[in-house]
Amino acid sequence: MEPVSDTLLKKIEAIRMLICDVDGVLTDGRIIMDHNGNESKNFYVRDGHGLKMLLRYGIGVAILTGRESPVVEHRARDLGIHEVYQGIKNKGDFIKEYMQKAEIAPEWIAYMGDDIVDIPVFKRVGFSIAVADASDFAKGAADYVTRANGGKGAVREICELILQIQDKWHLAAARYHID
Repeated sequence: MEPVSDTLLKKIEAIRMLICDVDGVLTDGRIIMDHNGNESKNFYVRDGHGLKMLLRYGIGVAILTGRESPVVEHRARDLGIHEVYQGIKNKGDFIKEYMQKAEIAPEWIAYMGDDIVDIPVFKRVGFSIAVADASDFAKGAADYVTRANGGKGAVREICELILQIQDKWHLAAARYHID
């Protein structure tokens, strides 16, 4: 793990939930459609395992996306993610209402995005993350930029970072018999 500033350390220690965008974060941003309009997406298996580890060690996980796709529902179900919000056109307003209804403090939420539509969420949560290949605007607005690209390990990188800083990584490592 690379060193993080004291400010980021405090932000990450407070996290109780990670919310991820889909296209460009959980996937590499490509959308594949066949001639019938059937859609497929590429998900990175290690990102999914990272999310499962977060859930296992008490960190909530949710998906928030502007598009709607049955593929996202299938992937979420496969990972055990119950909070899936699709077709959200104004993510900033949504996250504000979500936190109020759920009585969740902004500092408890980490959000991963990749584009300008994610910046309003970045401004409302405790820890904002842009993937390495995010738009320059998103990277400039984020608290943290991953080393890995979206759909290619960025989510796993953040999951490990959260578990390490919250002193839960040793639990995950023990499960797999690593030191």
